[in-house]
Amino acid sequence: MKRKILLSALLLPAVMAFGQQYGGMWIPTELNEKEMKSLGMKISAKDIFNPDKASIKDAVVQFDGGCTAEVISPKGLLLTNHHCGYDNIQAHSTVENDLLTNGFWAKDMTGELPNPGVTVDFITDIKEVTAQILPGTENLTGADLTKKINENIEAYKKVQKTESYQTISVRSMYYGNKFYAYVIETFKDIRLVGAPPSAIGKYGSDTDNWVWPRHTGDFSMFRIYADKNNKPAEYSKDNIPYTPKHFLPISVKDKKEDDFTFVFGFPGRTTEYLPAIAVEKIMKETDPAMIAVRDVALKTLDEKMRINPATKIQYASKYARVANYWKKWIGEVEGLKKSNAVEKKKQYEQTLISKNPAIKPTIDQLNQKYNEQAPYNLHKAYYSEIVRNSETFTLAGIYSNYIQSYEAGKMDAKNLEALKARLTELYKDYDAELDAKVTAKVLALYADKTPPQFLPKDFGQLKDVNKNLGMMENVSKASIITGRGNMNGVKATDVNKFFTDQKTLVENLKKDPFVQMYGSFKSSYLATTDAKVNALQTDIDALQKKFMAQQMETDKDRKFFPDANSTLRVTYGQVKGSEPRDAVSYGYQTHLAGVMEKYIPGDYEFDLPKKLISLYNSKDYGVYKDKTGDVPVNFTATNHTTGGNSGSPALDAYGNLIGLNFDRQWEGTMSDINYDPKLCRNIMVDTKYILFVIDKYADSKWLLNEMKIVK
Repeated sequence: MKRKILLSALLLPAVMAFGQQYGGMWIPTELNEKEMKSLGMKISAKDIFNPDKASIKDAVVQFDGGCTAEVISPKGLLLTNHHCGYDNIQAHSTVENDLLTNGFWAKDMTGELPNPGVTVDFITDIKEVTAQILPGTENLTGADLTKKINENIEAYKKVQKTESYQTISVRSMYYGNKFYAYVIETFKDIRLVGAPPSAIGKYGSDTDNWVWPRHTGDFSMFRIYADKNNKPAEYSKDNIPYTPKHFLPISVKDKKEDDFTFVFGFPGRTTEYLPAIAVEKIMKETDPAMIAVRDVALKTLDEKMRINPATKIQYASKYARVANYWKKWIGEVEGLKKSNAVEKKKQYEQTLISKNPAIKPTIDQLNQKYNEQAPYNLHKAYYSEIVRNSETFTLAGIYSNYIQSYEAGKMDAKNLEALKARLTELYKDYDAELDAKVTAKVLALYADKTPPQFLPKDFGQLKDVNKNLGMMENVSKASIITGRGNMNGVKATDVNKFFTDQKTLVENLKKDPFVQMYGSFKSSYLATTDAKVNALQTDIDALQKKFMAQQMETDKDRKFFPDANSTLRVTYGQVKGSEPRDAVSYGYQTHLAGVMEKYIPGDYEFDLPKKLISLYNSKDYGVYKDKTGDVPVNFTATNHTTGGNSGSPALDAYGNLIGLNFDRQWEGTMSDINYDPKLCRNIMVDTKYILFVIDKYADSKWLLNEMKIVK
């Protein structure tokens, strides 16, 4: 008996390690079913995706072209993240009724709010069509190859029979070695049903972004409406709630460590099959460069935000945007180092070469091309981040494009109105004096880190940050695009008046010191770097395609999945905590008590609604508490996710909804490049917390009555 127990204990980690060795974002028609079942799945691959009858795929949609959502009732009720529905919640908000602050809960279907332009896409079928797309491309490269592939795709789509509400999208996989066709059904009448206040839906905001432990109720609810025949239709008051082919039952069972889970959604972009040299360049060169620029920008903003409450409000959203990928890249670099990603890649390449010597020339050529591209790619990283993080340079770029359009006769009334709307939005929260400091500091970093051959004329003198600060302040005051200088008494911030006399405006813009500085910056980049980066990337892409094919031909022991590209995928794993650093151990579940531990009255990130505090104090948890007696809020698992998986359903071994994916753990954000089951965790909102908020906080039991809840 003891021997059997010991054997099981030894075998279990081995199964886990094998099943999660490479992660995986699997095409639903090509699931790794054997491994999924070895980890605990109780349903079949056909239950997940079946083009011929109802399956779980009929409850999963791409929400508004980016996030994922899922159908959770027979009346078309949709669940997605709060941050995925944020723009729509904001669009319905007014000063008198701020839905972001107060939350929103329709009392019945008549109170649900339309969202013009919002769509959801169902995938009804997936077919591999490589044999139809690649003929005639055998000896082509570059633009000729792309042209022929596009011709073949159009020829394929032309002979397919589709309904008026259906489209076909043909997507490249495995770096152009395979192609798949997706049949898409698009619904266009999507209405807002409910959303918690941001104090729940965005709890922890920037501080907790990418971080575990997490305590965020990141969910919102919409509904799909259809015509009287249950088909997609434009918005109409006569439309009725959509009846889905399948909707997800919602489980409120307790979770245990090692429970099987899978995530079904539309992951954005990963690069899991890069050569070691590419990963090394990301880890040692481009990521650190981008981090460095944003580090300077964030510190400069923070200095003023800490002492000026108005600036803190004005720049809160912008600061969060800048910090988002800054934090992600830092975690990515640390994760790549900690997981020894480069050495593992090198070892894998040597293993491939030992099995197939023909791979060595491919890797040698990739090494050569990446090394040749490296200085140009590094310059591109700095250049792109400078333009992105200097709002003044962003403005200069917009005005430069305006000059070109005006002189080319392309600035018609419609384009002008769109331009003015964009500028009005930019100026609304723009502090020219503060951004002069940001621009001065990031340009000093750029001048210091950039080799002389890439620097525009006179940019070498910008290395001294103290001199820069004074100079940029003077330039900012003299510039008309900052709104500190003026044109005949009119400031740029008065956008409509500023564009009254376009001929005079263009003449003045050409003389503007920031427009001229940006022009020199951009011209130098285009002359020294842009074409070189792109030409080398074309060569690298061709080699990567070859390398991918060689990997798949050579490594017969490995089951491959294509990199994410915003198409429907399944990823799977197990509920798990983690030990990301020495003496640091995270559990897999957080609770409402942890929400209260972080509570800071009046804080924009950690304030809480009074009613939630009252529910906590009274311990009015109903069926939503777990075995600890508390309400579970978030949990982690080893599912391999990325951007686009926001809002994806997390499902149990039987296909019941147990959570809503919304983030990743910081120590494992390198999973876009190198998945490591020891470090990589996705973060989900627990269905118990979602239902607790709907029931106890929002008092919206009418929504619960639509759902099938598994207790």
